[in-house]
Amino acid sequence: MEQTAILLLHCPDKQGIITEITKFITDNKGNIVYLDQYVDKVDGMFFMRIEWELKEFLIPNDKISEYITTLYGQRYELHFNLYFNSVKPRMALFVSKMSHCLYDLLARYKAGELNIDIPCIVSNHEDLRYVAEQFGIPYYVWSIKKDWSNKAEVEAAEMELLRKERVTFIVLARYMQIISEEMIKSFPNRIINIHHSFLPAFIGAKPYHQAYERGVKIIGATSHYVTTELDAGPIIEQDVVRITHKDTPESLVLKGKDLEKIVLSRAVKKHVERKILTYKNKTIIFS
Repeated sequence: MEQTAILLLHCPDKQGIITEITKFITDNKGNIVYLDQYVDKVDGMFFMRIEWELKEFLIPNDKISEYITTLYGQRYELHFNLYFNSVKPRMALFVSKMSHCLYDLLARYKAGELNIDIPCIVSNHEDLRYVAEQFGIPYYVWSIKKDWSNKAEVEAAEMELLRKERVTFIVLARYMQIISEEMIKSFPNRIINIHHSFLPAFIGAKPYHQAYERGVKIIGATSHYVTTELDAGPIIEQDVVRITHKDTPESLVLKGKDLEKIVLSRAVKKHVERKILTYKNKTIIFS
């Protein structure tokens, strides 16, 4: 695989930004293989993702950010993140008792669909240890008491594990615990959750039962980044499936589980491919 650099940036929209950035890359013998950009006319903001091959690029990898900051940081009020496709994201999976999302992500990982490493699976129950063992991934359990009296201690142990394993992002694959503010701040826009409804509709417990009682004709699933406001972080991916009066709460749950797997895997893939840019609690998803 050809080594590439990926630049995600946003700044106030000004004339000449695309020309300046592409010229910087080509002047230094970088071959651009991807460019996508978007202008938010309401806020007057410019967003771009650009990727280029590094084979003949004249600037060392560890100096590229410094060059971009010096040349364009103040001039364009530029905010950016730089990634390299040769550096695999390291994903920690957090699970409870439901296995459908876990199995789906692990199967995609083993099939080579996700260019990641998975150093650990974390849970508050023993139930899914057998799944982790099938895929040869270490499984760690910290039980949280009903009164949450040991929650701080548990999260401290989890954070130590994440540091030790150099985890870069977390996926909550139906992990039925609220994440603390400290952990969220340690992984800003790097904790991905799957919510089993089409947010902001049917929040809280048993959304499929709520949908059944309401008699809706579609149900949905939402994947989003976790913030300190419950189920209100930037939305990455959503989808829906049609239902009828013949559906039962049980059949809605089965349809919902299939949808959750697809929506979560799409969100994880976009994150791993560095195609998501967050701004003002929203996401710009590049193609």
